[in-house]
Amino acid sequence: MIRMARKKGKRANREVPARNDSEELDAGIPAPALPQNHLLEGVVASVKTSRYLQILIGLTLIGFFLRFYNLGWNSLWLDEASTLGFARQSLTGIWESTAGGEFNPPLFYWLEHGMLFFGESEFVLRLLPALLGVLTIPVVYLIGKEFRDQNVGIIAAALLTFSPFHIYYSQEARAYAPMLFFFSLALLFYVSANRSNEVRSWVLFGVFSAIAFWMHFYAFVPIAILILHALVTSVGNIRSDVRSARNLIISIIAFIVASLPLLIVTVNLFLVRTSAAPTFGMQGLDVIYQTLLQVSGFSDLILVPFIILFLLGVAYTWREDRDGALLLIFMMVLPLAASLVLSSRMPMIPRYLIYLLPIYFVGIASSYPGLYALVRDRRAVYIAIAAAFLISTPFLATYYTTPQKNDWRGFSAELAGMTGEGDIIVVLPPYMAQPLDYYYSNATDGTVELGANTGEDLEAIRDRYPDRRAFYVVTWDILAVDPTGDALGWLDKNADFAGQHMGIYLFRSA
Repeated sequence: MIRMARKKGKRANREVPARNDSEELDAGIPAPALPQNHLLEGVVASVKTSRYLQILIGLTLIGFFLRFYNLGWNSLWLDEASTLGFARQSLTGIWESTAGGEFNPPLFYWLEHGMLFFGESEFVLRLLPALLGVLTIPVVYLIGKEFRDQNVGIIAAALLTFSPFHIYYSQEARAYAPMLFFFSLALLFYVSANRSNEVRSWVLFGVFSAIAFWMHFYAFVPIAILILHALVTSVGNIRSDVRSARNLIISIIAFIVASLPLLIVTVNLFLVRTSAAPTFGMQGLDVIYQTLLQVSGFSDLILVPFIILFLLGVAYTWREDRDGALLLIFMMVLPLAASLVLSSRMPMIPRYLIYLLPIYFVGIASSYPGLYALVRDRRAVYIAIAAAFLISTPFLATYYTTPQKNDWRGFSAELAGMTGEGDIIVVLPPYMAQPLDYYYSNATDGTVELGANTGEDLEAIRDRYPDRRAFYVVTWDILAVDPTGDALGWLDKNADFAGQHMGIYLFRSA
C-alpha cells in the first residue's frame, strides 16, 4: 500500500489489514533462496516458482509482438516526418530549435538523431517508442504491486499489454510512449518513496520526472500533481516537524537541477502557446470525453465499464489506504481538469495525456477484490487477463491490416504517375511537404514544389506560372493556418477535384 512514512517512533494512523494468502497465485509456494554467487540461477529459480513472473514474462513477450509487428507498415504522417526533420539537425541545432519555439523538448529528437545511424526507414524511426513501450509493461506491474499487491500489478500490466491506445502510440515516431516509460518509472519511485521515505526513492522520483519532462512538456502536469499529493498527505507531519519534508524537498531539487535549462525555455514557450486561442485540437468537455474514450480503447462500450471499475477500485483502496485512494483521484481528475481549462488557450489532444494509463489501469485493477468475491477462486486473475485481451480483439482484428495514418506512400506513388516535367505541385499548408517529400521527389519527377496558406498565395502562384499545369495537395490542416477557409474557397473556384487518398485531397488546375 502507498502510505506516507511516519516520523520514527510514532505509529501510523491506520494499519493495513493482512491479506488473505488464498487470493495469491503463488500461495503455498515458498520463495526460493538465492544461491550464493549464482545470481542467474536464482533468477531462473524465481521464475520457475512464481506464477506472477511467468505471467509477466508472457505479457511482455506478447506486448513485444503487438508493438513490433508491422512496425514500418503505416506511412509516416506529418508529426513523424517532423521528427525526422528535427533528428537530421545537429545536437545543438535541435536545442536551438526548442529554444526558438519548437513546442516539443529536445530529448526524443536527440535520441532519434542517434538512431539515424541505422537509417531513416519507418521501422528505425519507430524503434525506440516501440521498445520503451514494451518495457513499460513490467514497470506498470511494479507500480501496481507496490501500490497494492501482485494481483493488481499483473492485471494492470495486462491492461497495458493489450491497450489499443498504448499500442498505437508505441508504433509512432513521437515522444509519447517514451515519455510514458520514464513517467511510469517516476510514478513507481514516488509510490515507493511514499511507502519507505527513502532518500534514494525520492531522488529517483525527481530524476525520472525530469527525464519525462525532457521528453514532453505536458509531463510537468502529473509531476506537479504528484508533488501536490505528497504535500496534502503529509501536511500533518510537516506541521508537527518541518524536517519531515526534507526528502520531498530533495526530490524537487533533483527535478529542478536536472531540468533547469528546459524550465527556463518552457516559461516563454507557454506564454507564446497561450497567447491566442488554438486553431486545432479539442476544447471544453470534449477534451475529457475523448481522452477517457481513447485511453479506454477507442470504444464507448468499454469506456463505461472501465470508469465503473476505476471508481470501484478507488472505493476498495479507500477502505485500506486513503492516501492511495487520493492518489488515484488526484492523478485522474486534476489532469483532466487542467486540460479542460487549458484547452481554451492552447491545443489539447488526448495523446498528451498518455501518462494517465498507469494510474487508470492500476485503479481499474484495484477493483480485483470485487471480482474475487464473485468467483471465490484465485484464478480470477486469469479471468481478468483474458478479459483484457478479449476487449481489445475488435481493435487488433483491423489495426494491422487497415492503414491507421494518412497513406502518403500510396498517395505519392499516384501523384508521380499523374505529373510530368514542368508541372507545379502546391502543398497546402506548406509544412505538409514533410511527409510528402519523404516519399515523393519533385527533382526526380521534374516538377516544381511550392507551398501556400491562403487564397492570395494561390493566386500569386498562378500569376507566376500562368501556363503551367498545377496540382494542389491539401489536407484539413489547412484550416489550422487559414481558419477562414479562404484557400479552400479559391480551390473550389479555380481547380477541379482530382481524387482523395484517405485524408489527403488532390486538386488539378482547371
